Amino acid sequence: MKTTAAGSRGPETSLGEADRRGQADDGSVNLNDHGRYDYSPIHERADYCWPDGKRLAVYVALNIERFSFGEGMGHTPTELGPEPDVRNFAWRDYGLRVGIWRIFDLFDQLGLPACHLMNSSVYDYAPQIPARIRERGDEFVGHGRSNSERQSDLRTEAEGALIDETTDAFRRHEGAPPGGWMGPWIAESHHTPDLLVEAGYRYVMDWPCDDQPFWMRTRAGKLLSIPYHIEINDSPAQLTRRHSAEEFTAMALGHFDEMLRQCHKQPLVFSLPLHTFVVGQPYRLAGLRTILEHIIHHPESERIWLTRPGEIYDHISGLPQGTVPGSVSL
Repeated sequence: MKTTAAGSRGPETSLGEADRRGQADDGSVNLNDHGRYDYSPIHERADYCWPDGKRLAVYVALNIERFSFGEGMGHTPTELGPEPDVRNFAWRDYGLRVGIWRIFDLFDQLGLPACHLMNSSVYDYAPQIPARIRERGDEFVGHGRSNSERQSDLRTEAEGALIDETTDAFRRHEGAPPGGWMGPWIAESHHTPDLLVEAGYRYVMDWPCDDQPFWMRTRAGKLLSIPYHIEINDSPAQLTRRHSAEEFTAMALGHFDEMLRQCHKQPLVFSLPLHTFVVGQPYRLAGLRTILEHIIHHPESERIWLTRPGEIYDHISGLPQGTVPGSVSL
């Protein structure tokens, strides 16, 4: 397979597609494979610690999303209406106009660091939002242009242009591109990991298959996958699976407490994915306060590392080769 140096735009062939074409037809079960990582059972891995001997890395990921009026995709708490779907569009916009500011205030009250998965179009629409993130010293994560589109629907050239446009917007406003990426709708094409490394990204949050970071293969070098938990993501939990705010609070607390019990065996990552238009609603914000206060004031706080994904990447990158899955095979 032809390889491509980092920083250059590669051919149409992706690592995953090449891996599928190379499978033998020997009568055995013949499933498609992405080729990005090998199977690694968590109980067979090397042990290590987070900084200062911590065992559970905890980060909060706030999705800051903008939607096109009258077209494209969009989250909804109720039935979709004919376009322009004013009711659902305005409900999403509540997150940027009201919800996010109450979430920021809660983070400030608790002294909690966060990362922000932000559509680049937010810079033009609501510049006060990235200004507040900047003021807090939080981390920006690339999250496409808007959440009215997804990368899996795009051809490779168009997807590369989307990634480049998003990256350039962060570079112009922040002086540097983000180190990490989360695709709108957590969607990828066969080429996405390759394109991300070629655009300079170091980690991705699209693959919710583990409780530890692991290295992925791309045609341009390695890419770190950082855990991003779907089960306690406020949007699918409360909008798709229709859990109540009280149920979501109990789920997040139970998830955290069990991971804290499990982390004596191996270091783990607990992520709490949030959306401004979901937990930004007052009755859900009350539940979020309960979750975050439980984490911050936990009696075993000496085992908890309150952090951001970029700091997780930095720590993993400094570990000896062979410690983290994928580091040897790359």
